[in-house]
Amino acid sequence: MRRMMLTAVLAMGAAIPGMAFAEEGNAEAGQRVFNQCRACHTADQGGRNGVGPNLFGIVGRKAGSIEGFRYSANLRELAEGGLEWNEDRLRAYIHNPKSVIPRGSMSFPGIRNETQINDLIAYLATLK
Repeated sequence: MRRMMLTAVLAMGAAIPGMAFAEEGNAEAGQRVFNQCRACHTADQGGRNGVGPNLFGIVGRKAGSIEGFRYSANLRELAEGGLEWNEDRLRAYIHNPKSVIPRGSMSFPGIRNETQINDLIAYLATLK
């Protein structure tokens, strides 16, 4: 009986609209999607900052925490309020950066393709 209930609960959770996890993405494909980000960001451990901060370890990281990077005032305010880059926040930011940080300095308009977003998050989650 418990097994049936657990299976039912897990099945319902998988069917909730909008609920997506990095496991659904393809990290290898996400590495290719990341090529759109490379103009401004690096993703190597200990890598340099570019126009944007290094994204190594971004998943689960406190926003605005890369030493020496000059973040926008809006991002610094949100970071002081506890902004953290979890998968849901990254998903929203990647889709439309201004929806998360309205007065931020990132000029990238976002990625609209959900598969590409899932893949990119899966790739970013491997950078630990």
